[in-house]
Amino acid sequence: MKTVIKHFDRLSKVELYRILQARAAIFVVEQNCPYQDLDDKDQNAIHVWLENDKGIQAYCRVLDRGATFEEVAIGRVITVKRGANLGYQLMQEAIAVAIKYFNAESIRISSQVYAKGFYEKSGFVQDSDEYLEDNIHHIQMLLKIENNSPFFD
Repeated sequence: MKTVIKHFDRLSKVELYRILQARAAIFVVEQNCPYQDLDDKDQNAIHVWLENDKGIQAYCRVLDRGATFEEVAIGRVITVKRGANLGYQLMQEAIAVAIKYFNAESIRISSQVYAKGFYEKSGFVQDSDEYLEDNIHHIQMLLKIENNSPFFD
């Protein structure tokens, strides 16, 4: 599995197409949730994905402070193949990107409620009540980066 980390300006047309295709397949088709995916945040994001010869297997974007939340944010998290630990691997890469490129001291996400346990494995803690976003129950979660974290080795 290959890890790819690119700012929007460095994405090829084919890479952008595959990213949007993967996001639509999960969020719109699989979850049956029509929503406005193209939100003008991709252009300022660092895009992180895991790929193999079959294409993108896991993807997310990392946004600087102020783009979505006061904190650095990770969003649009997807995995094509479940149960292969790709989601955890992707989150570790995204957290490292948030620290390296945006000097993150904390990272906020908006998580679908069912995925709470997944994000907890990476150290995120729920810090909001449930709310509806695109007719799906969500919570906000926060990861505080500690100086003794493995990302500072």
